[in-house]
Amino acid sequence: MSIAPILLLGGTGQIGHFAAAALRKRHPDLPLLIGSRNRQKAEQVARALGDAEAVVIDPDSDDLGIGDRRIGAIVVLYSDQRLASLRYAQARGISHLGISTGMFEVAPEIAVHMQRPDAAAMVLGYEWLVGATTIAALTAAKGYARVDGIRIGALVDDEDWGGPAVQEDFERFASIIASVLARKDGAFVWRKGDAIQGSFHAIDGTEIAATGFSQIDIAGLAAATGARDVEFAIGTGVSSSRRAGGAKSTEIIIELSGIDPAGDPIRSRHAVFHPGGAAPLTALGISMVLERLAGLDGNPPTPAGLFFPYQIIDHGDYLDRLAQEGGQLMTLPLA
Repeated sequence: MSIAPILLLGGTGQIGHFAAAALRKRHPDLPLLIGSRNRQKAEQVARALGDAEAVVIDPDSDDLGIGDRRIGAIVVLYSDQRLASLRYAQARGISHLGISTGMFEVAPEIAVHMQRPDAAAMVLGYEWLVGATTIAALTAAKGYARVDGIRIGALVDDEDWGGPAVQEDFERFASIIASVLARKDGAFVWRKGDAIQGSFHAIDGTEIAATGFSQIDIAGLAAATGARDVEFAIGTGVSSSRRAGGAKSTEIIIELSGIDPAGDPIRSRHAVFHPGGAAPLTALGISMVLERLAGLDGNPPTPAGLFFPYQIIDHGDYLDRLAQEGGQLMTLPLA
């Protein structure tokens, strides 16, 4: 039986390049569809990948301009405000992964899913770098009997802001809402003004000025762990690896607090590190979600339902693949 192709909508962008390359490395015979409104760009990417086809996307058409061809899974790598890709996927029972929707924009997508929750799997891939934060935090929390607090600091190297689609997402998020979501004392609250300013310490101990950010990781981690205090902040500057004279990298600092199995208070600090920066780490999560949705790993495809990436990716496999790419989940000294 032939393998159904994976459709990458926005596959000509930076993250699309990395995601397609990650899939091709693990699955050399997997056919890929590079979807774009620009035929020339799509054809260039398809030729470079091999066993890939350029498809011109019409977002105003019910069939996206590609008809009812067989597709294993869809990932949309840009802000699809008309929900064209999601409607297309649901109408045809195709699993769908989106990565660019802001947490405050998720209601329309949930509403579409609720009309036919049994149509196919839908993954809310809006976590920071598509599962990097949540998988790492949940792994680090295994030594806790109870998690009370989770504090996330994402360091974006100032040479690593990605392509136009990524910058468009951040600009849109910043312009739509000034308040920032956090969980405090068990309640979800919206902070603004000075309350969203803070700092965290990078891998090398450097203090990084940070601003709160409304990531869906906050809701996911609160639900998964029961933590009463959860916050997420982004800091921009020089990554620890570049400060040491190397190339840019991406790092995510995770601070946990709670109770250990003996009933004593416990605190710990951890970091997710990837030497290639944010794009290849994002691509790792995208490729592993798509593998699970389409059953490319030899297991049955993900059934219909609504999921976060950390719910369908095997955490041990993710960390193994991270290590293969030169990254790691490390434990840091308490600051």
